[in-house]
Amino acid sequence: MKPNVLLIGGSLNQTTIMHQIGKHLSDCNVYYTPFYADGFLGLLSKLGLVHFTILGGRHRRDTEHYLKSQKLPVDFGGKSRNYDLVITGTDLIIQRNLRGKRILLVQEGMIEPEGWRYHLMRTLKLPRFIANTAATGLSNAYHRFCVASNGYREVFIRKGVNPAKIIVTGIPNFDNAISYTHNDFPWHGYILVATSATRETMRYHNRLKFLLKVKEHAQGKPVLFKLHPNENVANAVREIRLFFPDAPIYTDGNIHHMIANCNMLIAQNTSAIFTAVALGKPVICDMDLDTLKKLLPLQNGGKSAERISEVARQLLATPLHELEKQSIKPYLSPQWKIPPFF
Repeated sequence: MKPNVLLIGGSLNQTTIMHQIGKHLSDCNVYYTPFYADGFLGLLSKLGLVHFTILGGRHRRDTEHYLKSQKLPVDFGGKSRNYDLVITGTDLIIQRNLRGKRILLVQEGMIEPEGWRYHLMRTLKLPRFIANTAATGLSNAYHRFCVASNGYREVFIRKGVNPAKIIVTGIPNFDNAISYTHNDFPWHGYILVATSATRETMRYHNRLKFLLKVKEHAQGKPVLFKLHPNENVANAVREIRLFFPDAPIYTDGNIHHMIANCNMLIAQNTSAIFTAVALGKPVICDMDLDTLKKLLPLQNGGKSAERISEVARQLLATPLHELEKQSIKPYLSPQWKIPPFF
């Protein structure tokens, strides 16, 4: 009998990562679900009050549209069957119906810096989602954690993640940057500005100061803007038009293709920065180039999904009680405070 495997989406990036992994699990009964939550967060989701997260809004709409367009088997919330393995792109929330099952965590992209929310969460032992992706890997509820690079492996170990659970596989969508150079995006030779949804997630961001920095670097060169999928489009466009009245502004489209055709990327904190670094593009962002190169996901020609599927099979072949031995106590380093961007 084939084992049942549930792959949990979220943002479109997370969902496409899960799909790529699922393609390599033809020997399993594979099902997909948009991200979901139970308890208080589940209630907020039903009330439509978390539209700025992967539980709702555009993230949810894009994921549902993708699953439908790809004609993938969907089991909303994993409620229709018992699963032998669950693969997810985040452990900020561990849903109740996942407890007691094999769990494979896959890094979704760039991890946010450890700001005051991260340190508050660690100090007061608050829910991990308060720190957003900065708290990735800290649940200890999974049995294996597939990460982007050796640099990120060091990051997670410094944070207190059990080294025995970490496997460096690379991550889909960021493991074959050269492939993005073959595209039909019509523009070339511009400065690409990738905005963020920082304000929508209730974090501080001085957009006018950011745009002034863009203006300074542009120096009359053509500029193209790609808005974050979860950003308030009307507000963002109004602000951009104060400084760039004629610049093209994209609300959707493949940002990796846009990066491949640009001469420079200006961004704040987005996983797409890795594509620019891998392609040797000049990057202006919140992180220094040496750090970015150290964290850069493995460029393995698009083999990450296949490698992750091999980890999944290893988990399926291992008795659950053997896996649980590694999860009795969290591995917590006493020196969990680490430098800013790590």
